[in-house]
Amino acid sequence: MSDTGEKWQVARRRKGAARKSKPIQGSPHSTCCQEQLDIGKTVKRIRDTVSELRCEEFCQQWKEQVLVAGSAALSKPAENRDTEGTTDQLGSPRDGRQCQQLECVCYGLGSFSSCVSARFQLAMLLLLLDAGQIPLRDCSVYDPMFSSGERDVLRELGLNVLTENEEGKRLVTKPTLFYLMHCGKALYNNLLWKNWSTQCLPLMIIIGNSFNGMMDRTIEREFKRDYSYITQAVSVCEEGQLPCPSRLIDIFSDTAVITFPTCSLNKLPQSTWTEPPEPQYQHCPDLEIIQRETQS
Repeated sequence: MSDTGEKWQVARRRKGAARKSKPIQGSPHSTCCQEQLDIGKTVKRIRDTVSELRCEEFCQQWKEQVLVAGSAALSKPAENRDTEGTTDQLGSPRDGRQCQQLECVCYGLGSFSSCVSARFQLAMLLLLLDAGQIPLRDCSVYDPMFSSGERDVLRELGLNVLTENEEGKRLVTKPTLFYLMHCGKALYNNLLWKNWSTQCLPLMIIIGNSFNGMMDRTIEREFKRDYSYITQAVSVCEEGQLPCPSRLIDIFSDTAVITFPTCSLNKLPQSTWTEPPEPQYQHCPDLEIIQRETQS
């Protein structure tokens, strides 16, 4: 690595092996750093990783796809959005009145102070925020595994650190980019459930695991039973696969930009949107997310 002088090699998955979501088993306090985290040194490592990624060709392709998705989300008609006047690169009006701006939410980043993959994913998030002109203060981050030192690092970078485990159940009221790198299926399913309407889903942009990929790696019967909202979303969402160089395959592979065009949502029967039940996961012993009631 250029930022620390450390050498690392991406482990190759055996052919046919399915990608697993980030392991987040155990207490969120059990993996906290034993020693005091050097805030300044950690911030520098992250910024060095940002500089390294910025030179990668695939990074520019990520930025371009996210900008296209952001423009589409910001162009959705809404009562509180002014549609007149000139626009910036993300489609927000520049006529002196209040502009609509993308917000960002990042869940499940992992322990970036000790994990190379998580640090690269954080660096990519910072690059995408810069490309989309999203203020750092408008990006909220949460992972129950963050140590207190890591939370301080994120604040030092200018990000907004959430204090409550939302389990992905966040209702959007404005165009929002969700950065969910290799998170558990339940988190995606919860997010879809909370925004299960033709008004909210078009406001969402998800950067995360391909829904089609999730289905392909899971027994169909069980997937439909446990993750019904992802199952239904597959037929109406649009996925743009994001490129990944082979040397970073375990960090950025199987990642897509996922959006929900209104025209596709309107093809579903009205009953689809009536009183959607909250997911329960009673048949999922390994849920891949830490729930509020299991946190110590």
